[in-house]
Amino acid sequence: MVGLYPRAPTVKHVGDVVGAVVDSLMEQWDLRPDGPAIHGSRSLVVPVRTSASLPAVLKVGGPDAPDSQEHLVLRRWAGDGAARLLRADPRRRALLLERLQARSLAAVPDVEACGVIADLYRRLHVPAMPQLSPLGSQVQDWVRDFGALPRSAPIPRRLVEQASALGRELAGERVDSERVLHGYLHYGTVLASDRQPWLSISPRPLNGDPHAEIAPMLWHRWDDLAGHIRDGVRARFWALADAAGFDEDRARAWVIVRVVHEATRELARGAAADGAALTRFVAIAKAVQD
Repeated sequence: MVGLYPRAPTVKHVGDVVGAVVDSLMEQWDLRPDGPAIHGSRSLVVPVRTSASLPAVLKVGGPDAPDSQEHLVLRRWAGDGAARLLRADPRRRALLLERLQARSLAAVPDVEACGVIADLYRRLHVPAMPQLSPLGSQVQDWVRDFGALPRSAPIPRRLVEQASALGRELAGERVDSERVLHGYLHYGTVLASDRQPWLSISPRPLNGDPHAEIAPMLWHRWDDLAGHIRDGVRARFWALADAAGFDEDRARAWVIVRVVHEATRELARGAAADGAALTRFVAIAKAVQD
């Protein structure tokens, strides 16, 4: 069946191959379009109705999207704290998910949003799954990247050295309480739902220390912190750590390592690097330590 989904925008955004997969799965899974698609840089999300007229979304990753283990954790979570997985075709990077509301935590007052996120931590941080990659191995790679930064890099050298030392320490630890991590939980990856008040979407799953989850909450909704960055970052950090019952020093160490990693990734873009983003990451690292 050809033409179930218009091809032109698919070619423009994520490649014609994604449009072909969408068309194929719409027929194979007996789905029908139910609204405009959402085009991402590496995926396409199409609102659909199932054969039973249930609202859902078909998410298909593009050929340049990284291999995802999203389907594994969604099955493990079984709809508790996350959008429910209805069907999956991992070979074609395709997921059929329950449809959530468009409203995210972006407009929810900060303290309330931090409470929602902390509750999701408790539900999503299930025992580690052997199929998932360990965060510790990734951190070892990050530390090597930190060491390769030139002294002239626009990140304070003292901060780079601190992140390197903390990264080595954290990566070398055996964490008996290792859990499944969402990997990128923040205001924009939590949507309102009729089934539960709030559910997470778009995990980047791995096994690791739950304390590593806080950092993305600190660099999103950045404009909200204008004029009081230091106090705003610290208030978020404490609200999340307190509500989740995290050790403050351990959470702080993970924030420093993760924001320096993000800054390093930004620098790797060369001339396209965003100076404002670099400033933001450095400001977060400084704020949680003041």
